[in-house]
Amino acid sequence: MKRPFITFAALLLTITISAQFRINLGKDSPMGKLQYAEMAISNLYVDSVDENKLVEDAIRGMLEKLDPHSSYSTAEEVKKLNEPLQGNFDGIGVQFNIVDDTLLVIQPTTKGPSEKVGILAGDRIVTVNDSAIAGVKMPRDVIMKRLRGPRGTKVKLGVVRRGVPEMLYFNVTRDKIPVKSVSAVYMIRPGIGLIRIDNFGATTYDEFMAAVQTLKAQGMNDLILDLQENGGGYLESAVHIANEFLRSNDLIVYTEGLKQRRNEYRADGHGKLTLGNVVVLVNEFSASAAEIVTGALQDHDRALVVGRRSFGKGLVQRPIELPDESMIRLTVAHYYTPSGRCIQKPYKKGELKEYEQDFENRLKHGELTNRDSIHFDDSLKYATLRLHRTVYGGGGIMPDEFVPLDTLQYTRFHRQLAAKNVIVNSNLHYIDNNRKQLKKDYPDFATFQQSFSVPQSLIDTIIAEGEKVNVKPKDDEELQRTMPYLKMQLKALVARDLWDISEYFQIMNEQNHTVQRALQVIGKASQLTR
Repeated sequence: MKRPFITFAALLLTITISAQFRINLGKDSPMGKLQYAEMAISNLYVDSVDENKLVEDAIRGMLEKLDPHSSYSTAEEVKKLNEPLQGNFDGIGVQFNIVDDTLLVIQPTTKGPSEKVGILAGDRIVTVNDSAIAGVKMPRDVIMKRLRGPRGTKVKLGVVRRGVPEMLYFNVTRDKIPVKSVSAVYMIRPGIGLIRIDNFGATTYDEFMAAVQTLKAQGMNDLILDLQENGGGYLESAVHIANEFLRSNDLIVYTEGLKQRRNEYRADGHGKLTLGNVVVLVNEFSASAAEIVTGALQDHDRALVVGRRSFGKGLVQRPIELPDESMIRLTVAHYYTPSGRCIQKPYKKGELKEYEQDFENRLKHGELTNRDSIHFDDSLKYATLRLHRTVYGGGGIMPDEFVPLDTLQYTRFHRQLAAKNVIVNSNLHYIDNNRKQLKKDYPDFATFQQSFSVPQSLIDTIIAEGEKVNVKPKDDEELQRTMPYLKMQLKALVARDLWDISEYFQIMNEQNHTVQRALQVIGKASQLTR
């Protein structure tokens, strides 16, 4: 057998590399081994390689073998991940959706750049700087990239407006556009306010306190804090909000890791919400910072928790910025509630697939539909700090009042209509065709909530559009079972597009089982404050 031919230059390079790393990093250095492999591949491999991608893949490979939340992000990914938490971005200031391959403005941001130049809800933006974005099947992220840009820069928009025969042109100066994390603020019943927080960003605490002030002015004594589907965010925002409910020196959360000493966060005693009944709503998608707030209020017997066991994300990531603005988020510690419960659910290093299937596993085991299917080991038993109620660790926050997932709420027909975007698209067409008349008939939300009924013509359109994509009810019984929830959803979507997302939740929450249970039990929370 012939030995492979190696050029003198390649052999010399190999010897040089090997000698260099033995001298600089030592014979058994893991870092030297990694760098040696990278240099060998980039200099000796049969085909060309992208060194940057090679290194990125190596970093991702290392992190994937650790916990589920240590991660690597490119510079572009970092920007996208941080944007929802920073509280603003640079852009033109419109809420939009894509209808028939055209950008339809749902609402311009109040006092934003687009509203200032006269762009209206219902306008279609068809060109950006004289380049077509309509009718060319341009991906949504590409459209957003063209509309966004640094604050102070200008963009020329070509707009088609219903009833106006010619194209309209607007020169918009981009500006900072606020991103709200508090999506619902209203009095759900006399004396009871509801605040929904979608995530914990840089502006969340200020938004929350403004909401509290608004509701107190309307007579709020008790509060429902809705953290359903809240995936977390900044620790500091969570700590500031929990602080508003707790007494001086109450422990809010602590972090601790193998190489990180215990770090405690405590209340300062100046909170504006230390009195009154409080209920916190969570479900299987409430995670991280949402669990910190929930755990603190439950452990100090300051709130009743209603819903289903939360996600169980209790790992602390430290951001490590790399020279090219990419970032490693490395887990360095665990979060613990005041009673000592570790929030993080169990996981096996490197087995991300099983971790990601947690929702399906909970559903399969009956945990989401039956409280009796949830079993806790006695070693996971803890006690709240004032009333010594039993609570459990082992991952996530287990609610005081369990609300099963209603798997019958959506029919198969409804789920398929939603999956094919038939409901949202039909609603957008309806709003687009009837916006002016709806605004005239319903000058305020209270009138709309009391008087609006979904027209049969809209239902007929949805059924017809469903048939076009081969989505049909199995029989008349399924169609009839679909109608109540579908009509409520459509009414909420119309309200969202005429006003804002808070009005959407005001309608939907009247059929949200967790919210309705909170209203039933909020009086029990008074037992916690005696």
